[in-house]
Amino acid sequence: MQTPRQLSRRTLVSAAAAGVVTAVAPPAQASGVRARYRTVGRVVKAGGGFVQYTWPGIYFEGRFRGTGVGIVLDDSDNDYDVRIDATTVATLVTPGRTTSWIDGLSDAEHSVRLVKRTESPWAVGRFGGFVAAPGGAVLAGPRARSRQIEFIGDSYTAGYGNASTVHDCSGNGGVNRNSNADLAFGALTARRLDADYQINAYSGRGMVRNYNGSSPGTDFRTYYDRALLNVDGDVWRKPDTWQPQVVVVGLGINDFSTPLNAGEPWTTQDDLIAAYETAYHGFIDKLRARYGSRTFIVVSATYVANTPAFAQTALRIVQTRNRRGDSRVRYWYYDGPGLDYLGCDWHPSFHDHRIIAGLLDDYLATLPLRW
Repeated sequence: MQTPRQLSRRTLVSAAAAGVVTAVAPPAQASGVRARYRTVGRVVKAGGGFVQYTWPGIYFEGRFRGTGVGIVLDDSDNDYDVRIDATTVATLVTPGRTTSWIDGLSDAEHSVRLVKRTESPWAVGRFGGFVAAPGGAVLAGPRARSRQIEFIGDSYTAGYGNASTVHDCSGNGGVNRNSNADLAFGALTARRLDADYQINAYSGRGMVRNYNGSSPGTDFRTYYDRALLNVDGDVWRKPDTWQPQVVVVGLGINDFSTPLNAGEPWTTQDDLIAAYETAYHGFIDKLRARYGSRTFIVVSATYVANTPAFAQTALRIVQTRNRRGDSRVRYWYYDGPGLDYLGCDWHPSFHDHRIIAGLLDDYLATLPLRW
């Protein structure tokens, strides 16, 4: 079977270690049933049996019988991990328009999971389903999980640069090759709880102000309602099946981590804080209208150098909501001496995301969740 030119050496090493072989064939060579999979991610139907998407951490799960499975993709921007029977067997690096094959499996029933590791707000990825190897069959997709969590945030939530162990990633593949949303704290927490999840995160964006005042006139709220981030005016149609019991919001690092620049709408930090509070209350109102009164909305904050504004303002927002009678808006602050911030550009590393996930596990255990 031909060695896939599109796959990196890293992909081939991880696949070989798992005792499988990866190969790539044009989509025209793929055959069989391709629609039996499930996702809770924000996707839009496209032609030719594909769905398209842009948010990080979107995943697709399926089941098949046989010795191999093909993964139909059309994406030259993103990286993906493939898990067979809960074990990661390959990383597909910017695969292009291909069918990637995982072969050499035992002739039995297997589960398969494809997850988008990277962010691509500027480009759409397309997934065309799973295909069974000759002699096998794609089976009905797995059942939905009863637990659901939505993670909303910025680069910390997206897993920006978390695979790196050096701050400057220009010499080890860049940010994309060193990012893995599937090993960010949200995904880790959800899997420990056996929960379905969405990671709706956009690096560099804040509630009202982006990193260092960039992209003025836009912020995270500009994009939250979209399925396709690069399509102005796009609106994701929430299915009735998506009703998270918990929504964890982490927006504020980019609002407060850099000093205000001349020409920005806020003259002082107090002005910025007031705008942030007003916008945050409006965002919580949006989440309440979308998910109802029973969903827990967790307002999270973490350490920001040289200013306590993020943590203090987030706490005040929660206290205000509680005084108004909404006891299901909660505050979660995370930090710790064990965090090394060795990811790209001083972001949390894999090591850090495991610690943060553990802290979030402990925090969620204190909520009176009935799921």
